[in-house]
Amino acid sequence: MVVTGIGATTPLGGDSASTWEGLLAGRSGVRPLEGERFADLPVQIAARVAVEPLEVLPRPLARKLDRSAQFAVIAAREAWADAGFSGSAGEEGQIRPERLGSVIASGIGGVTTLLDQYDVLKEKGARRVSPHTVPMLMPNSPSANVGLEVNAQAGVHTPVSACASGAEAIGYAIEMIRTGRADVVVAGGTEAAIHPLPIAAFANMMAMSKSNDEPEKASRPYDKGRDGFVLGEGAGVVVLESAEHAAARGARVYCEALGQGLSADSHHIAQPEPTGRGIAAALQNLLDDTDLKPAEVVHLNAHATSTPQGDVAEVKALRKVLGDDLDHVAISATKSMTGHLLGGAGGIETVATVLALYHRTAPPTINVDDLDEEIDADVVRGEPRTLPEGTIAAINNSFGFGGHNVVLAFRTL
Repeated sequence: MVVTGIGATTPLGGDSASTWEGLLAGRSGVRPLEGERFADLPVQIAARVAVEPLEVLPRPLARKLDRSAQFAVIAAREAWADAGFSGSAGEEGQIRPERLGSVIASGIGGVTTLLDQYDVLKEKGARRVSPHTVPMLMPNSPSANVGLEVNAQAGVHTPVSACASGAEAIGYAIEMIRTGRADVVVAGGTEAAIHPLPIAAFANMMAMSKSNDEPEKASRPYDKGRDGFVLGEGAGVVVLESAEHAAARGARVYCEALGQGLSADSHHIAQPEPTGRGIAAALQNLLDDTDLKPAEVVHLNAHATSTPQGDVAEVKALRKVLGDDLDHVAISATKSMTGHLLGGAGGIETVATVLALYHRTAPPTINVDDLDEEIDADVVRGEPRTLPEGTIAAINNSFGFGGHNVVLAFRTL
């Protein structure tokens, strides 16, 4: 399997190119929240998308889509065009629809539609509730709308595994191609949950940073002063394709998609397992199920949300499985710039991982002023780092509430 297209809309930019530029520049997308509805919240910051969907999508389409689906369609359109496709499947010269799939995940789905339409119901009555409400709030809405965009008929799927959802979607897409169900799959993750209720709930769980006075410094993975994640929004999408199909149409290839490793902690609904046992199992499963060798791995886009326990558990797991080979892995924690996109994280971080391999450059982790002594790993800080020549591999980690662990691996060709 290979990656032939990428697309994104994130707090750093409205497409993959501007997002990548922002990552390399070490720019934070975290800003103060504006609006009266956020005024009384303990958390006053978030990472909103850099380009609003209505600047890109026609208004008649946008008003029928939840914000999460808007992001997914924008990112998917970019990835589809980037892969060299035009129009939709089934048109002259395009892929057959029955060989095309869509797998777009969201951890929360159309929560803003649900909550906003409930407000309409209470304040204006039942007749004013939008008839588009149910199709908008469905968790499968982003994947279904992307499937409609490209005419995907091999299967349209929506894995939901909290903050691991986007990565699990990409892993599912890899399996669709590996098992012969599809030749091409549009896959990724999206999220749009910047709303007072989710923010208040996360804040009361003590999961979010309350560094309201310095928004751009609030997301600080691995730093001793880290106090929780910063909520972000957006989408990241890749086009995955069988190598044979890509070669037959002369497609440009970013890298090889090696496979995935999965596990579950079975420890706590929200807290990470402190020793990293489940994460280590997922990574070992990846190594066992692919021909990836630990010595090939030179870069890792870490889950690293900025929570005190989670950041340490992830590094412990990496050390347990990779051993001394971890010393040669350049680790980037891009949530320091984008915030945490929940179900969209695995999507945009896969885009970042693919671009890191393609350009042989690891983005920096920002806001690490005082590195935690328990972080026994090589964290890229300050400036981007050039990755080695030759055949190299990279890993993208994603973990979610409920103990979901997903590890994806990619390699240069």
